[in-house]
Amino acid sequence: MPDERAAPGLGHNAPGPQVWDRWDRKRVFVRALENTYGEVYKDLFEAPRVYHAKDWKWHGGPQFWDKAVINPQAVNVAQSIECHLDAYAPNGAGQKHGHMNSAVFYVLTGKGKDIHDRVVMDYVAGDALVVENGCVHQHMNMSDEEMLVLVMKAKPLFLFMHMLFQKMVEYPKKDVPKGGEDYAPPTHI
Repeated sequence: MPDERAAPGLGHNAPGPQVWDRWDRKRVFVRALENTYGEVYKDLFEAPRVYHAKDWKWHGGPQFWDKAVINPQAVNVAQSIECHLDAYAPNGAGQKHGHMNSAVFYVLTGKGKDIHDRVVMDYVAGDALVVENGCVHQHMNMSDEEMLVLVMKAKPLFLFMHMLFQKMVEYPKKDVPKGGEDYAPPTHI
């Protein structure tokens, strides 16, 4: 009997237009813990606990920029969590996407809105919101100023448990948003 399932759509399970190299290059989501127990313990105990975001490069643009700081690929102490900084140009928006893991989105500066499964939520600096498991969502800057957010999630742990749903519904737009013509993410963080 022929397989009558539809071909996969745009997203992580089917090729789409390349926007950022991180979506197309090989990445480490879960690192092997190999060695004797004593050596693994020693290496983890001696690993740094403070990481300076300014040591990592911003990727993306022109509307949405990302800087992955803590994840299994970058640091030895993070095997089950991921933390990254996002910068949104004035009036900029990120990709419309979904993933199995939940995420905490803490707004450092600016104001914006999210759409979670067609429900609109407004927020300002100092607010935190939760993106629930399996939700299709998009983050948007709703001001003429930059918006910076800190995103924390257990994505590596979810992938390790084969909870693999990651879907790109709409890539970030490549056009420069009104007011963001000269925008570049901050260099001090």
